Amino acid sequence: MSARPAAAPLRSGSLRRRTIVAVLAVVALLLVVLAVVVDLALGARLRGQIEERLRDRAAAAASLVGTVDDADLAERLSDQGLAVRIDSAGGESAVAGPSPEQLRDGPPGPAGPGTGPADRVEPSASATASGVEVVASAVSGDDQLVTLRSTLSDGSTVTLTASAVGIGDTLAQVRWIVAVSSVGVLVLAAGAVTFAVRRSLQPLDQVSQVARAIGAGERGRRLRPTRADTEIGRVATALDDMLDDVVGAEQAAREAERRLRAFLSDAAHELRTPVAGIRAAAETLVRADLDGPDREMLAAHVAREAARASRLVDDLLTMARIDRGLELARARADLRDLVRAEATRVPLVHPSLRVRVDVPDAEVPVDVDVDRIAQVLSNLVENAARATGGRGAVVLVVDGRGDAGMARVRVIDDGPGVPAADRNRIFDRLVRLDEDRDASGGVGLGLPIARGIARAHGGDVRCVAVDVGARFDVTLPGAAR
Repeated sequence: MSARPAAAPLRSGSLRRRTIVAVLAVVALLLVVLAVVVDLALGARLRGQIEERLRDRAAAAASLVGTVDDADLAERLSDQGLAVRIDSAGGESAVAGPSPEQLRDGPPGPAGPGTGPADRVEPSASATASGVEVVASAVSGDDQLVTLRSTLSDGSTVTLTASAVGIGDTLAQVRWIVAVSSVGVLVLAAGAVTFAVRRSLQPLDQVSQVARAIGAGERGRRLRPTRADTEIGRVATALDDMLDDVVGAEQAAREAERRLRAFLSDAAHELRTPVAGIRAAAETLVRADLDGPDREMLAAHVAREAARASRLVDDLLTMARIDRGLELARARADLRDLVRAEATRVPLVHPSLRVRVDVPDAEVPVDVDVDRIAQVLSNLVENAARATGGRGAVVLVVDGRGDAGMARVRVIDDGPGVPAADRNRIFDRLVRLDEDRDASGGVGLGLPIARGIARAHGGDVRCVAVDVGARFDVTLPGAAR
């Protein structure tokens, strides 16, 4: 199985700097687009004004056809700073005003592409009434000249040329103004964005401060955002949840360490008693010259204490296996047979204990490890025997009508019962309600082992409240009939 690739490192560059640079880049791009649009629109507008001026002059020339000769008309039109050429239908030409080459160096006439009312050549009333008009016209030119050729009604052609050099000068001035203004806007935007971003990212500074405080030992510090539906709110809520989990895990680890130390201490104490008895009896047997009943009594004591120590070690090993994950040899079995087998064993160990079995007529199939479930029943019966002093009554009831396909066994005794406050505590390791630690008492591992085995099967063991005595319910996963 291939190892998972390591997570990519978090990009930890300055969020404030990246945000400011990104916003300023967007603003600069918008300013460039605006400058280009203004430049194109203004250039087109200025050139349109020149073309409109030439068409107006062409219309004025059309209105004067027949009233003045071509040379006089050319002179009148050239007063507008235009290069004028009139080609009559007879092949004669009249030229007035500056040449196109002179216009490329700059307009000698009035400044600017427009013209006021005083510059207009007004058509005469007779010409307007005669219905003379421009038959056709076409505009051409380059970046420095604009030329309009118009064919008049009498067949003559008027060519008007105007300088467009002023457009470039105007656009150059506008470009400088836009450039200087854009720089000023960028400077102002940088200051405003820096202030706004700093204010917007202040919650992140608070997050880092709280994190450092928690790392320094203030485990109770939390962010508690006022709104959990925002970006910062979601981050703060996730951090609070993570801190709760971490603190909870830390407390659980400390509690587990405390329980482990107590468990080891109690286990060492429980083992020390039989080991000390075995050691004392063995030393007596070695050093003293004993015969007859005394020697047999010491040998029986050694065997009894050794059995007690062995039982404790076995229980400790069983608990360790349960913690690690108990391996089960599951097989189909009838729960009634397991209960009957336990009832048959009890009189051999506790002759004075009265045992009664209550099982249904129908089979109660379960999918369990038979030996482990027998250990669960044995531990519960042993617990009942100790509670009743070995002389009480124990009832084993099999109920195959549990919830969610679970079978159930009830172990009921007529002993002193279990206080309500201790019904969960008795399943902790090395916990005994009877503090007497004589040889006849247990060490407090029987009930934890029983619950651990039942839960490994997918069931449970619970202490249920009853009016008299104690009742333990064992639930086990049922098998299909």
